[in-house]
Amino acid sequence: MKYALHSVSYAGRWKGQAFLTLEDFIRKAAALGYDGVEIMAKRPHLSPLDTDDARLRALGALLKDEGVECSCIAGYTDFLLGIDSMIAPAELQILYVERLCAMAQALGCTLVRVFTGYEDKAVAFQRQWDHCVDALRECARRAAKYRVTLGIQNHHDIGADHRAMKELLADIGEPNCLPMFDAWLPAQMGADLAEAVRAIAPIAYTTVADYVRLPTYAYNADLLTYRRGEDLLKAVPMGEGFIDYPAFFAALRATGFDGTVAYEMCSPLRGGGSLPALDAHASAFLAAMRSLRQ
Repeated sequence: MKYALHSVSYAGRWKGQAFLTLEDFIRKAAALGYDGVEIMAKRPHLSPLDTDDARLRALGALLKDEGVECSCIAGYTDFLLGIDSMIAPAELQILYVERLCAMAQALGCTLVRVFTGYEDKAVAFQRQWDHCVDALRECARRAAKYRVTLGIQNHHDIGADHRAMKELLADIGEPNCLPMFDAWLPAQMGADLAEAVRAIAPIAYTTVADYVRLPTYAYNADLLTYRRGEDLLKAVPMGEGFIDYPAFFAALRATGFDGTVAYEMCSPLRGGGSLPALDAHASAFLAAMRSLRQ
């Protein structure tokens, strides 16, 4: 397996998180010992609005000089956004994804990540499902022109469960559309991680983050009691959370997975978001993965 660092980890996206330019991030990933980088395809890193051919050539040269590959271009889509709007938001996002595929090709990358959509309770579920299927099918067909695989990450509501994701991929029916299946979501759902991996394989790519559950309670003054709420998740170093990564990766290996595993820091971390703290988490991931492989 190869290891990639997601540039969102150094994008300054949450309060207190250190920021690096994309170029400095690539140098950072190389210095930490990563094989590759996953590049956030929006500002402040690699937005199509700010990226021309000259910048792509410069980034390609930097990747080569630093000895790291572009493992994935991470798109940010929600194909249910404005589903009833007259401005055709799905078409705009398909155009965005096609541009990401062209950028990926220029960087020698063969994988573009997308999401499905967040459910709108005011719209019939089947209509939303079909809307996502149609958009993702067109994205996959356009990606094929660039010899790019479209990876769907189990992140948004549609297809969140591994069984639903498998059905979604079957409905899309394109050979270059594969799951980018992460453990943190099925772990929250209480799923058997090994069973989920076996059910949805082959998996193109997986992204790792580990969390602890922090229970929340609301006070009821009339009864002098506390009512249990939903858990808060807090990101912690790899191996310190509740996700059974040994079982997850054992199942991945059993299915023949030998692809890229990415590490991301995209929410507030235990220890804060200073540059030394981010570096420590990124290094801890590599150490944990070496231990798992042994």
